[in-house]
Amino acid sequence: MLFQIKSYLQFLWHSKNEHAVHSPFVFSLLTKCFYDKKSKPEYTFLKKYRNSLLANNNTIEVTDFGAGSKVFKSNTRVISKIAKTAGISSKRAELLFRITHYFQPDSILEIGTSLGLATAALSLGNLKAKITTLEGCPETAKIAQLQLQTFNYNNVASIVTTFNSYLEKRNSSVNTATEHSLQNTEHFSLIYFDGNHSKKATLEYFELLLSTVTNETVWIFDDIHWSKEMEQAWEIIKSHPQVTVTIDTFQWGLVFFRREQPKEHFVIRV
Repeated sequence: MLFQIKSYLQFLWHSKNEHAVHSPFVFSLLTKCFYDKKSKPEYTFLKKYRNSLLANNNTIEVTDFGAGSKVFKSNTRVISKIAKTAGISSKRAELLFRITHYFQPDSILEIGTSLGLATAALSLGNLKAKITTLEGCPETAKIAQLQLQTFNYNNVASIVTTFNSYLEKRNSSVNTATEHSLQNTEHFSLIYFDGNHSKKATLEYFELLLSTVTNETVWIFDDIHWSKEMEQAWEIIKSHPQVTVTIDTFQWGLVFFRREQPKEHFVIRV
């Protein structure tokens, strides 16, 4: 906790808003998407999805393949508490919806479904997109799948798998030109990384997915200031030669691969 407080104070010291941004691409993203305060009808659907989970007091046995939880001490967890403390916040879900709606990605990958709160935002952002969401815990995935079906998010394919297994299998399928499936999609226009919050895993996913990058790709890394290791991973990602523009919002790190853009890093208050 002390580490995150220190990181946040440093973030506040360095962060800017749109008035300090001279990149037309980033300025447009901030003014038309990040700082869009208008109410959206989709926010109502996101709220209903969340409230349904908050009212669910059933327990599940969580299998945690990631860096662990800073909130839960036991793997037996109440669904409503997972939604309240471990899921994406309402504000972040609305921002994720706006980002997806702004870029209109046709193919989306989410690494870490949890209860599907972020998945719903991705789906609503572009109902025509093909969304693949990965979850390692069978019990958590089961709840998310039921929720997504109940609320008719029919453009989502939910896969129960460890992330490394899926990504390595996908790369192997692409390289050997096997028959078409969800696992050999040629590209993902948007990837939301919210799974294993460790340096090693984050960098592994980054390297395994570089082959899917196009000029229009946007990647969103969650919890880039979660730990010292995650901050180190973020610094390595920022410096990668294929990466041009990065945006640090403290909670998220956005990564772009636009070849026409000069290499720049922005620290932005949202």
